[in-house]
Amino acid sequence: MSFLWGVATAGHQIEGNNVNADIWLLEQLKDTSFVEPSGDACDSLNRWREDVALVRAMGLDAFRFSVEWSRVEPAPGQFSQAWLDHYVQIADACRGQGIAPVVTLSHFTSPRWFAAAGGWASAEAPDRFVRFADRVARRLGAFASHVVTFNEPNLPLMGRWTATPLADPARQKLDAMLAGAATASGSERFDVWVYSRGEDAALANLLAGHRAARAAWKAAAPATLVGLSLAIPDAQAAEADSGIEVYRRHAEAPFFAVAWDDDFIGVQTYTRLRVGRSGVLPPPDGAELTQSGEEFYPQALGNSVRHAHRATGKPVFVTENGIASADDEQRQRYLPQALTSLDTARRDGVPVIGYLHWSLLDNFEWRRGYRQRFGLVAVDRTTFRRRPKPSARQYADLVSKRR
Repeated sequence: MSFLWGVATAGHQIEGNNVNADIWLLEQLKDTSFVEPSGDACDSLNRWREDVALVRAMGLDAFRFSVEWSRVEPAPGQFSQAWLDHYVQIADACRGQGIAPVVTLSHFTSPRWFAAAGGWASAEAPDRFVRFADRVARRLGAFASHVVTFNEPNLPLMGRWTATPLADPARQKLDAMLAGAATASGSERFDVWVYSRGEDAALANLLAGHRAARAAWKAAAPATLVGLSLAIPDAQAAEADSGIEVYRRHAEAPFFAVAWDDDFIGVQTYTRLRVGRSGVLPPPDGAELTQSGEEFYPQALGNSVRHAHRATGKPVFVTENGIASADDEQRQRYLPQALTSLDTARRDGVPVIGYLHWSLLDNFEWRRGYRQRFGLVAVDRTTFRRRPKPSARQYADLVSKRR
């Protein structure tokens, strides 16, 4: 298979009105920590053909999208053939235009009923997830080129090491929001993995869910390449006796271990992480920052793919890379530097199978709402009109020169 160049998206962030999802409920709560609700998002439920056409117009050959579990299984054991057919339509349209469909099964969201039943803290969670994964595999298996089981499942483990759970006001606000969702659902617990404390038992269940989903896909579609995608900033020891090995033991090791039996390791890199003795240090004084407050550090990408391959021995798929910026000129400075660092890693022998830019569209960025812009394409919040930015043309040109 040739190297894939493409873009990444996620259902909840672009589709709109994902009303049966756990995160949709969190957005609606009085004491939510979301700055605004997702609402119609980018209306990609209705405009997905425009999105695929944008991918094609840039000369790309890969499009990552997620199958929203809460649409496919809105109640336990009740599957929607119509929604499965919807995602098949997207994958089939991609195939028809020479675009590889990269399908994500869990991009942070789960059905509301799953979270109210304990989420990944429930012993039944792996069976619930594989029931969904198996149904999707049997319907989309003939179309998907790659499957990502989980998107950045290591985020709670990163947070568990870098924050003080009982004293951190942000952590307390998250706990209060989840408690409010439990009350609204009439349940004892409302567990949303990305906002959880990453408890060991829940982590074990999630990793079991990954293994079971991988087996389901391989049974239904043996040729599909299956892996998971991790948040892998370029972690660097910033002080003597830094805690970088402790960080890696918490935030990476359990996921790298389960990836040994996968077809690839997904890497999602945005910046570097300066690790001190007891936590993550802020960016250096005077460093250029992105819209999300992260250090502008495009060379992080090459370092991260080297690290992930060295740790797992697996081919690397860059499933997300980019920056949040309201200034497209900053993005245009970032892209060539990031891709150059990737070129160098590939020349040095790191087996990289593809690169997906985050994101195709300016979309809903979770608790930060629509304020932070990662897209190559701007979206009018009233009309949903798509307008490619200069960086979209630049990315197309950078890809064309590398073919």
